[in-house]
Amino acid sequence: MAGAETVLKTLVTTLATTLAMRGKHSHRGERLIEVILDFVLLNGLIAKWSYRCGLHGKLGITSYEVSLPREKQLRAPLTIAFASDFHAGPTTHPQIFADLFGKLTDIRPDVLLLGGDFVSCKANYAAVLTEGLARCNPPLGKYAVLGNHDLWADERQLTQLLAAAGVEVLVNRNVPLPPPFDSVSICGIDDPWTGNADAAQAFKGAGRIRVFLAHSPDGLLLLGAEKFDVGFSGHTHGGQIALRDGTPLFVAQGPLSRAYSHGRFEVEGGGTLIVGRGIGCTNLPIRINADSELVICTLH
Repeated sequence: MAGAETVLKTLVTTLATTLAMRGKHSHRGERLIEVILDFVLLNGLIAKWSYRCGLHGKLGITSYEVSLPREKQLRAPLTIAFASDFHAGPTTHPQIFADLFGKLTDIRPDVLLLGGDFVSCKANYAAVLTEGLARCNPPLGKYAVLGNHDLWADERQLTQLLAAAGVEVLVNRNVPLPPPFDSVSICGIDDPWTGNADAAQAFKGAGRIRVFLAHSPDGLLLLGAEKFDVGFSGHTHGGQIALRDGTPLFVAQGPLSRAYSHGRFEVEGGGTLIVGRGIGCTNLPIRINADSELVICTLH
C-alpha cells in the first residue's frame, strides 16, 4: 500500500509540474497519459527489450543534395547533419543514441542541426544525450530548436543541459555560420504547435542564404513573407508505424503532418524542405516500416 501511495504522489507531482510548463495546445488527458506511460514502461526496460528484438527500428542515413541558385552558390559544399525526435526517456533505448553519435563521428559534418523533442516528459532525461553531443564537434557548430514535448517539460533545465554540451538553442532567432560560410544563417523558430513561433523575428537580419529549422513542418504555415533556401523538420516520425510503402498509420499533431510526413519537398514559392523520421520513439517503444533516420544534406 505504501508503495502504491508513493507512486500516486509521484504521478500527481509530475503531472502538476508538467501542466505548469509553457507548451500549449495539449489536452490534460494527453499529458496524463504521457506521465502514466513513464511508469508503465518500467524505467526503459521494455524499450531495451524492443531494441534487442529489432522492434525499435534500425538507424539509417538518408543523403540529399540541394543546389542553390547560381547567385547564391557557396565557395565549397556545406555538409549539414540533421537529427530530431530523440525522445530520451522510457520509450527509447539509449543504444540508439550511441548508434547516432557513432555515425556522426564517422561522417564529420560541417554543422549539426537538431530538430527538437529531445525528451519525453522530463527534461533531465536529456542527460543521456549530453555526453554524445559534447563529443560531436562539427567545425561550424551545433544548433537546435525545441519541440512540443520539450515545452511540456522543464524548458530551462533542458536548455541548460544542451548548452553544457555545446548546443545553441534558437527560439525565434538566427545565427550566421562562421567563415567561409558566413553568408549562411540558421533561422530557428519556436515550436509551431505548442510554442510561440515568430518567423519574422527568426529571419530578421538573416544572411542571403537561409536555412530554416522548425520542429514541425507546420512551420511552413507561419512563414508569411519569409523565404528560405533549405529547411529541416521532424515531429512526424514518418508515422513511427507505417505500411510497407511508408504510408503512416498514425499521424502526428498538426495540419501538415500527413502531407509532409517524411522526405524531400519542394515548397511552392519557398525552398526545399526535408522532413526526417527522427531517432527515438514516442508513446510506445516500437517502430515498424519507419526506421530511425539521420539526415545528411550537402548544400552546393
